[in-house]
Amino acid sequence: MTMFADIHATVLAALDEMCAAGQLPAGLDMRAVAVEPPRDAAHGDMATNAAMVLAKPAGMNPREIAVALAEKLAKDARIASADVAGPGFLNLRLTADAWRGVVATILAQSASYGRSTLGQGRRINVEYVSANPTGPLHVGHTRGAVFGDALARLLDFTGHDVTREYYINDGGAQVDVLARSVYLRYLEAHGQEVAFADGTYPGDYLIEVGQALKDAVGDAYLGQDEAVWLAAIRDFATDRMLVLIREDLAALGVEMDVFYSEKSLYGTGRIEAALADLRGKGLIYEGVLEPPKGKTPEDWEPREQTLFKSSEFGDDVDRPVMKSDGAWTYFAPDIAYHYDKITRGFDELIDIFGADHGGYVKRMKAAVAALSNNLVPLDIKLMQLVRLKRGDQELKMSKRAGTFVTLRDVVEMVGPDVTRFVMLTRKNDAPLDFDVDKVREQSKDNPVFYVQYAHARVQSVLRKGAELGITAGGVDDLGAISDPAELALVAKLAHWPRLVESAAEAHEPHRIAFYLYELASDFHALWNKGNGEPALRFLQEDDPATSRGKFAMIRAVAIVISNGLGILGVRPADKM
Repeated sequence: MTMFADIHATVLAALDEMCAAGQLPAGLDMRAVAVEPPRDAAHGDMATNAAMVLAKPAGMNPREIAVALAEKLAKDARIASADVAGPGFLNLRLTADAWRGVVATILAQSASYGRSTLGQGRRINVEYVSANPTGPLHVGHTRGAVFGDALARLLDFTGHDVTREYYINDGGAQVDVLARSVYLRYLEAHGQEVAFADGTYPGDYLIEVGQALKDAVGDAYLGQDEAVWLAAIRDFATDRMLVLIREDLAALGVEMDVFYSEKSLYGTGRIEAALADLRGKGLIYEGVLEPPKGKTPEDWEPREQTLFKSSEFGDDVDRPVMKSDGAWTYFAPDIAYHYDKITRGFDELIDIFGADHGGYVKRMKAAVAALSNNLVPLDIKLMQLVRLKRGDQELKMSKRAGTFVTLRDVVEMVGPDVTRFVMLTRKNDAPLDFDVDKVREQSKDNPVFYVQYAHARVQSVLRKGAELGITAGGVDDLGAISDPAELALVAKLAHWPRLVESAAEAHEPHRIAFYLYELASDFHALWNKGNGEPALRFLQEDDPATSRGKFAMIRAVAIVISNGLGILGVRPADKM
């Protein structure tokens, strides 16, 4: 039990007693009763809405319920006071011993503190990155990779069965462009001068691929028509690019469980099977869409097409799945891919897309709702743009890629830990400025440093204590945690399990980064307070018993920081 869950259970038990005593009607639905931090910390440590949500079904005045509930809760040894506010809100203050118990819990649970069974083993597929296999990953993919990996770690931490998946977009025309670009590098490897036409990929990363192709086939493709080599080079180049992409992800500490090829959907009956499912539900028809207002989308034709009734599931209009010439639209294989996910037995799907896919959200959700009979929810998270800067200068070019800054460029500039943390310092739907100079600063304005420094400071104090023969204490030593600032720090630690669950439910791993920064701020503030008040210093060389209690507190801080950084995929620092 966490502190909030424990007090919540206590409130429910008190309400049950009130029902049994006739103070409340029997059979009340208690599911809306909550225990949360009050909006204003000055009002107490926790607040419950019990009286407010039960007043109407009980046919009673909420304040009357709150007063009776307060009398019962005030008898609990952990509750210092229970005060009724306004029309019936109930604010609770906990005793110092109750907060000290949080430290004991953290030390006992250690790496498991904050883990939960919220997910109950639900199978969740998290699809992220999913870039075209035409080159190295760029800085925009980096944000999606970090977000997706942190979300997967967060869901795993809260008891979900997570599959991390990369959808290889190898079924479209862009892979033919890759093959033609590699062919030019192949000719170059044979000593020929080449020119890269508009639309091809001129990046230096293809030089090695062209040389590898020459090593593999010699001069077999020299002077040959495209029809001879296009398919073979397309497969060769795609395989090489996937090796490169895997290496890029590994540099960032990202490892996928599944790489799923779009090309595997074509000619295998999978697209036909997905559309047959929709047709069987009366959701596929032949028709002509009304001309759109404003900008014409690429999938609109003024002729009869095969359409999916996505408008029946919240989309703005129905969507084409087959063009008038019999070719699939780009939406058709995506429907088939998600149908495959559903048939693999996932309970929930999460897609992480770039911001340019905003117009794709409704139709994809409509398809999954139709295919799963509304049983499998799909959450789509859009990644807003990242602007990479060095001071006032925006970085846009890479020697390696030629036209963009790569993921590997960023990692080589600042390291994987800094890259990952910074990518989570904004909510996914907000643009992000990534200043490679700022993240190297050792200041409060650099959240990565600030959190890492808090963990390193704790380890430094514990090492110095160990040299003096003083180690972190146990339950009998926790009385040393008594100052309001110390208890406030412990209260922040008590929020961790609740924060983890709320972040997992919202699919928002950035909340972990925000919390860690706030916790580090509270820790550093207490450290600085000790500079002026020696009694607050963690190490009291002439008082080992007090030191042991304070060591227990800061070790609990380090445990929570380490657990939080683990969710973000960032290593805690022991020295800085």
